[in-house]
Amino acid sequence: MKGDLHCHTRLSDGSEGIEEVIARAKRAGMDFLSITDHDTVASMSRSKVLAQRYGIQIIPGVEFSCKDPANGRKVHVLCYLPEKPDRLEGLCVRMCEARKKAGKEMFRRVLRYFPMTAEDLLRFSSHSTSIYKQHIMHALMCYGYTTHIFGGLFHELFNAQTGPLYIKIDYPDVDDVIDLIHQSQGIAVLAHPYEYDSIDLLHRLIAEKKLDGIEVFHSRCPEEGEAALRQLAQENNLIMTGGSDFHGFYASRPSPIGNRYTSQEALDALFRLKEQKRNDGK
Repeated sequence: MKGDLHCHTRLSDGSEGIEEVIARAKRAGMDFLSITDHDTVASMSRSKVLAQRYGIQIIPGVEFSCKDPANGRKVHVLCYLPEKPDRLEGLCVRMCEARKKAGKEMFRRVLRYFPMTAEDLLRFSSHSTSIYKQHIMHALMCYGYTTHIFGGLFHELFNAQTGPLYIKIDYPDVDDVIDLIHQSQGIAVLAHPYEYDSIDLLHRLIAEKKLDGIEVFHSRCPEEGEAALRQLAQENNLIMTGGSDFHGFYASRPSPIGNRYTSQEALDALFRLKEQKRNDGK
């Protein structure tokens, strides 16, 4: 048995709805699935109901955006099985408001350069809890300004140094986010450490015993990186998770559900850790 523990839907920056993602996971042969939309727990209750129809086990999850305080680089942390998700709501609300504020400013700026209406742009973000760059690029595709979500125009508009639409979002420190995940009685896993060059951070978090696991298997992790992460996890008794990081066609490269996955053995380890933490808290 196997499952994908890293998928996104239209609630954040994915192109597909919750049911479409679950249905595709079933067709891909997944036995369990975690919908880990960015900075929102909105999918948890509905995904559980829908998954029952398809015979797939749902592992409640969310992916938090944060930063490494040592260098300001973006970091993603996955939270699984939060027993008290209400304790995450405050952070989710703050992050969604920050994204909405940045998105509205991006909308205002894009209208200077392209003859479209705000309604044209908003229809692509109407299902999401926030406004993402992908929504703007989708609108520009419909107007014929580009044929790709990620491509030359995207990099021109959103370049961190020169892009006219780039808006910096102030993400919370990774340490604070991990502390909050543990307060919610959830499991904290560092997502795709090679994606944002977070290897130094990974070693620090391991040394300080703040992490519960590492996302070892990821669609954009190099083969040698996967081997190094596996060794780190084994040496430090950390759980190993994996997933496709599915975004539908809002992805920068092909990443179908299940192209990276978590084994039943790893899922069992996740549940054992959860039970251990629950017993330790008594």
